[in-house]
Amino acid sequence: MQQIYCIHRQIKLSNMNKQKVTVLGLGAMGSRMGVNLLKAGYSVTVWNRSPKPTEALAAKGAVVATTPKLAVKEADVVISMVTDSDASRAVWLDSETGALSAMRQSAIAIESSTLTVSWVKELATEFKHSGIAFLDAPVVGTRPQADSGNLIYLIGGEIETLKQAENIFLSAGGGKINHAGEIGKGMAMKLAVNAMFGIQVAAISEIIGMLIKNGFGLEKAVQYLAELPVTSPAAKNAANLILKGNHAAMFPIDLVEKDFRYVMQTAKDVEAASPISEAIHRVYLDAVDKGYGGDNITGVAKLFV
Repeated sequence: MQQIYCIHRQIKLSNMNKQKVTVLGLGAMGSRMGVNLLKAGYSVTVWNRSPKPTEALAAKGAVVATTPKLAVKEADVVISMVTDSDASRAVWLDSETGALSAMRQSAIAIESSTLTVSWVKELATEFKHSGIAFLDAPVVGTRPQADSGNLIYLIGGEIETLKQAENIFLSAGGGKINHAGEIGKGMAMKLAVNAMFGIQVAAISEIIGMLIKNGFGLEKAVQYLAELPVTSPAAKNAANLILKGNHAAMFPIDLVEKDFRYVMQTAKDVEAASPISEAIHRVYLDAVDKGYGGDNITGVAKLFV
């Protein structure tokens, strides 16, 4: 049986303040990773496609670069956290501004965005040809977990490279690191996690809507479902947010829809059936079409409630 590599948050201080880290992409997660790394004492350089998000990091001590290529020249570790596979391709491989061409041979590249497995494997090949270590390292969790240092990393790549980057993962907001296996397996597991979550939220939303149409009030419907053993903790949390009408974006529907597209593509690439993911994707796509794309995932309930 393969030994599972898993560590919990215990930051080692020996290399603190020595390594230079670059963060490419300062959305909700990338910006928090940058702040966490600054707090941990790292020298941090940041880049973002639109300059506005860099201002808060600069005020905390980060160096701001105008292109990914300029951002990585002195970096020991480079973390990308961008929206999709197209953005990842541009950040790393753009012929004029891409980061890969300027990276040091001794550096480690970390792709933490949620992408297709096929693109991650293609990207890993590019890094291998350049002789630079690479990990796919998406995270489970969102803004509160990043703030509290409780993100779960799902990592694909060489175990020795992971060990070299352990402190970076923990300092960036990780509470637990899981080595999923070779390149692509971290991303495959992340897509699986997001699909499981999206399926449950869509299902509980539909069921609540059905109960309301059968004469239950929203509060009663949520209360009864929350007490049942078939309702998972994730579904219970979603139901409570639906009850409160709180759809402030933590995992926006636009990204949920994108992730289901990537789940279906990844399944297709290995000839795996994905009829449930396809059905649920249509639900989130409908929510986007109705203007709910900026809502939290629980905003899908607006289709039913």
